[in-house]
Amino acid sequence: MAVAAAQGKLIAVIGDEDTCVGFLLGGIGEVNKKREPNFLVVDKNTSVQEIEECYKKFMKREDIDIILINQNIAEQIRHVIDTDNDNPLPAVLEIPSKDHPYDPTKDSVLRRAKGLYSAEDMR
Repeated sequence: MAVAAAQGKLIAVIGDEDTCVGFLLGGIGEVNKKREPNFLVVDKNTSVQEIEECYKKFMKREDIDIILINQNIAEQIRHVIDTDNDNPLPAVLEIPSKDHPYDPTKDSVLRRAKGLYSAEDMR
């Protein structure tokens, strides 16, 4: 937390309660000058619209360089993640949750990397 705050760049988390609590206990929790936290706890009552809005806010924030999102939550807003991730920063990394294992075939970053490598291999 201290290193990230000193450099002005943060890690944001969009995840279930266990994921967010784990990262918060690890020290990533911050609230900016506008009193906006760098995390969103998603539960069964969280709407897809709320997740999308939070993701878009994190993408626009200058103080966030990495967004960690549970893959099962990323699936709910896949249309936004796939169209909105042209810039390298903030990097969007999909992570597993306790109840949902990681599936590399669904990961946007890996699919994009495979596409790049396939195009380079054809040259």
